[in-house]
Amino acid sequence: MRGLHQMWGALTDMVRFRDHARPRLTALEIFKYIGPGLLVTVGFIDPGNWASNVAAGADYGYALLWMVTLSTVMLIILQHNAAHLGIATGLCLSEAAMRHLPRGVAVTALATAVGASVSTALAELLGGAIALRMLFGLPLAAGTLLVLAVVLWMLFSKSYRHLERYIIGFVSLIGMSFVFELSLVHIDWGAAALGWVRPSLPEGSLPVVMSVLGAVVMPHNLFLHSEVIQSRQWNLDEPAMIRRQLKYEYLDTLFSMMVGFCINSSMILLAAAAFFSHGLPVSELEQARSLLDPLLGPAAGVVFAVSLLLAGLASSVTAGMAGGSIFAGIFSEPYDIRDSHSRMGVLITLAGGAAAVLFVGDPLKGLIWSQIVLSIQLPITIILQISLTSRRSVMGPYANRPFTTVILGIVALVVIALNIMLLISTLS
Repeated sequence: MRGLHQMWGALTDMVRFRDHARPRLTALEIFKYIGPGLLVTVGFIDPGNWASNVAAGADYGYALLWMVTLSTVMLIILQHNAAHLGIATGLCLSEAAMRHLPRGVAVTALATAVGASVSTALAELLGGAIALRMLFGLPLAAGTLLVLAVVLWMLFSKSYRHLERYIIGFVSLIGMSFVFELSLVHIDWGAAALGWVRPSLPEGSLPVVMSVLGAVVMPHNLFLHSEVIQSRQWNLDEPAMIRRQLKYEYLDTLFSMMVGFCINSSMILLAAAAFFSHGLPVSELEQARSLLDPLLGPAAGVVFAVSLLLAGLASSVTAGMAGGSIFAGIFSEPYDIRDSHSRMGVLITLAGGAAAVLFVGDPLKGLIWSQIVLSIQLPITIILQISLTSRRSVMGPYANRPFTTVILGIVALVVIALNIMLLISTLS
């Protein structure tokens, strides 16, 4: 009898190991891994993207929807590669740079990345403040400080898991808001379908195209994705489990970027149907809200402003996390809000962004300068990432294959070229 029990125990252990090692892409299993990608998606639907998308739809109708398609493809490739680094090495991009590059090179690159996070926070906090002015008439300074206080409370009192739930909730509410908005307008789905797949450059549209495509891939998001993924320490598992996590991560990234694709597309669709069809050009988000009220009713304008506020809050949280991760990485530490270096990075990022809003005076100038900083820094982050993920000394057997490196290089060249063009356009 004892021998039978031993045989049964051995058999069940074999079954457990087989089930543990073999990737099974069930719906429940996939759902467990949804979260890291949605944190990144918030950067794809931040207030800066709102302004560009509304301008694209209001000025050119459905013709520029292809920008969302192209930008989503580029984002999936680069963000998946950043997450790949976190899973395979157990290090975020910042930690990996400090460990595998000369210290002077790494510190210089990461210092510029902290500056880029501050520039990002400026735009995110300002977007939330603009939403509060739409809803309650608060001055921009007061709105900025209120958004800053809420974001700091969220970051300093919540863990990764809690923040993921908050962000998933915010993204869900933003998505539902646009479903409601689109239900109020008539969409020409034939023209929209053509716009998603046919590149076109209507006269005068190049600045809008550059602003959307050039600002989609943001430095802080590449650092953030690798940080959130590495925090789960999947690199400590056996090779079969690491391959499993890589597969699930790709599905998480794909799903999350498609959510961003739908929300960004909805902004253009709404602006095209509500403004372009009526011949109403829109250059500011507050103008968009004021025009929605008489066209679609007061509820539409309120929902638009609330969605913008949620986007500003969520993207400010992720900007702060990214800044904390980069700064902690300089000291070869992972992000941990209980650690002094992570806290310092969060405070530098968010307080620096808020100070820029308060002291620049002209919000438009602040946004212009934030875009200039991002355009200059982004090539540094992309080159840093590709150089690390292509090295077997860093990634081991999970290093980029030659074909993957070529694809990443092409995407990097496109993104860098767009940012250089945007930088030249902004300066001129």
